[in-house]
Amino acid sequence: MQRSRLTQTLTAFTAAGVFAVSPAFAGAPCKSKPCPSSDKAHTVAAEMDIVDTAVAAGSFKTLAAALEAADLIDALKGDGPFTVFAPTDEAFAALPEGTVETLLKPENKALLTAILTYHVVPGDLKAEHVVKADKLVTLNGQKLDLSTDDGVQIDGANVVKTDIGTSNGTIHVIDAVIMPSTKDIIDTAVEAGSFKTLAAALGAAELIETLQGDGPFTVFAPTDDAFAKLPKGTVESLLKPENKAKLQAVLTYHVVPGRVYATDAISAGQAKTVQGSKVTIAHKDGKVMVDHATVIHADIDTTNGVVHVIDQVILPKD
Repeated sequence: MQRSRLTQTLTAFTAAGVFAVSPAFAGAPCKSKPCPSSDKAHTVAAEMDIVDTAVAAGSFKTLAAALEAADLIDALKGDGPFTVFAPTDEAFAALPEGTVETLLKPENKALLTAILTYHVVPGDLKAEHVVKADKLVTLNGQKLDLSTDDGVQIDGANVVKTDIGTSNGTIHVIDAVIMPSTKDIIDTAVEAGSFKTLAAALGAAELIETLQGDGPFTVFAPTDDAFAKLPKGTVESLLKPENKAKLQAVLTYHVVPGRVYATDAISAGQAKTVQGSKVTIAHKDGKVMVDHATVIHADIDTTNGVVHVIDQVILPKD
């Protein structure tokens, strides 16, 4: 039986006597901003691609096994370039008992792929570029949260080593496995508990299935309090079967095709909705405004898009 690509890589490194922790990954966690590796380690690592570099380090066996189970080995050995936030074996071991074993099962391949691609950002981003980025959108489609308040954290995981150069990108080592959202737009809204009216309206307009589809979509989601601000009787009227078309127009005016994060929306100044009209987007007095509504919580990632919570229901001009 032909050996897997990863098995061949492991065997090659073992035979060569280099399957050990390289200087690029050794040493105590770095607390500086950024945390550069040595020039020598960078030069050596740059002769190998991302996968081979991780395998040679010796402390990423679980990550390598996960990449193989998800059929991502060839992808990360490709031209790229990629920036990988790589969890160590200790990071995987810190997950709840049985998590890794469950994820490696064939029936969970889609979830494993979603998690692993959430650790990869397109492009070759060194530490200095990471900390200056206005957003870090992953191959998964969702955005990473960056903090530099105490060292550098990616979605709460500490970056403990940076700028590991490879032939097709850069590796930054993190001390925890980071997890993307696993809920779609509808499930995210329902779980939040403050979008009961929106959920009821989407059901009446027969848009639930649409917003549970692949998308991606960007939804400007009015809270229950936002719907309550409408003139008395408006919601009840819209929910009547005979007003279904009008309700659909109102709701689809809150939806924009694609995954549009706040920074992109502000830069664009406007966005064409699924309803067909355009909403205006502006940054005023430190707040993001969508038409006359204020965004009170931006960039909530879901599996099929992004949600921005607004404090008023917005209406198409017609």
